[in-house]
Amino acid sequence: MKLRLLLGDQLSLSMSSLSDLSTDDLILMCEVKQEATYVKHHKKKIAFVFSAMRHFARELRGRGLNVRYVDYDDPKNSGSMLDEVKMALSLHQFEEVIVTKPGEHRLLRAFQTWPDELAVPLIMRDDDRFLCSTDDFARWADGRKQLRMEYFYREMRRKYSVLVDADGPVGGQWNYDAENRKPPVAGLEVPDNYKAEPDAITQDVIKLVETHFPDHFGDLTPFRFAVTRDQALAALDEFITCRLQLFGDYQDAMVQGEPWMYHSHIALYLNCGLLNPLECILRAEAAHHDGAAPLNAVEGFIRQILGWREYVRGIYWLKMPDYKAANFLEAERALPEFYWTGETSMNCMRQCITETKQNAYAHHIQRLMVLGNFALLAGLDPDEVNDWYLLVYADAYEWVELPNVSGMILFADGGLLASKPYAASGSYINKMSNYCEACSYKPTVKNGPKACPFNYLYWDFIARNDGKLRGNPRMGFMYKSLDRMNEEKRQAIQADSRRFFAAMQANGKV
Repeated sequence: MKLRLLLGDQLSLSMSSLSDLSTDDLILMCEVKQEATYVKHHKKKIAFVFSAMRHFARELRGRGLNVRYVDYDDPKNSGSMLDEVKMALSLHQFEEVIVTKPGEHRLLRAFQTWPDELAVPLIMRDDDRFLCSTDDFARWADGRKQLRMEYFYREMRRKYSVLVDADGPVGGQWNYDAENRKPPVAGLEVPDNYKAEPDAITQDVIKLVETHFPDHFGDLTPFRFAVTRDQALAALDEFITCRLQLFGDYQDAMVQGEPWMYHSHIALYLNCGLLNPLECILRAEAAHHDGAAPLNAVEGFIRQILGWREYVRGIYWLKMPDYKAANFLEAERALPEFYWTGETSMNCMRQCITETKQNAYAHHIQRLMVLGNFALLAGLDPDEVNDWYLLVYADAYEWVELPNVSGMILFADGGLLASKPYAASGSYINKMSNYCEACSYKPTVKNGPKACPFNYLYWDFIARNDGKLRGNPRMGFMYKSLDRMNEEKRQAIQADSRRFFAAMQANGKV
């Protein structure tokens, strides 16, 4: 008899920890305080994970399997995963504990201490839900001067024969990103996103979260996430049918009052196991072959899963634990209060923070080019920014969040992941959104109290990091522009930035 531990992001019958399951074995699932509070996760994120776990446990029992499930509010709940494993081991004579390798380094470190604590062996198996193992990624990375996602992605396309034919990539190009940057147009009709109706299990979880996590960030209701595999498949089907066709064109567009746009909203289901990546990729590829979706949309969607998702996981496990401490730009400014409240005069920030608070979701351009762009320009401390991103989004686990934030957003890794900082002024936000129309600041004004803060903060960032970034070949144009500025312009940028940071650090409304 074996004890098989399933984590909250391992809700799949295909988990390696269940691969040789016997009907005599016991599956342990537990909602523990240790995991729910190591950062103060968004209320919707906790509700999603707990409800999905409970529904999955019900499915396992329906298949005649033995499940020990520990509810969060069980008076006997120890609050510790290790202690719950010890409690389960005391119930029977188990040969060993089997678990799939966790997705976060902190948990792996903890699990590595368990053999000294347990009376039976701990067997840790690789997580084979991913399409590139950590060993395969390390082999790909070995000896390369630059670990660029684009080249990794092409190899993954070839490996899985996705959007390729005898002549190479379908359509003749590997990447159609240049076609996927259209700004929003007036009258754009965005289809409604998938909404599940909370059942009795989910309603019980919502009450639990209201009771035990009242001071956590975010709105708990309305709660409409899928919490079962069937519901997650329905969400995928709705995306393929209703939104994939225009996903490519408008994947970078932002529209006030439209938080979901044409995106798939399935990352949270992929990351907890309700969906597997290859089935999502093949559904999108089939839509193109059937003439239901254009190549630029399908390739862009597939690149997010087969390319970016696998790549950032590879970077995470290749570079941890040192990666977490990276701070190449020596950023140390505290995260401002408005990241929690949304109370700022910058309408783009207000919209993205408010929608994050409401939905535990923001699409990738909101995360990168608004919320992340500000964090980069302002020189916010990477630890604080990483904690924020980790706790506010329902799809966030450290393996995916940390490389995206430290590498892509903050350039804290010095260019390991991204070839240059993704810094932009207010003109980018004005082009790709309609946020600026309702803003107190003006994107066309460069200095002074009415100027968009992204404008002068952009040049302050460039000047402040001269010693770190001037040698970057992709930053040459920016530094030539900086060098052409007269002293009066430089002083105006510095004065505006000082004024802004002083007000921000005093919790004034900026």
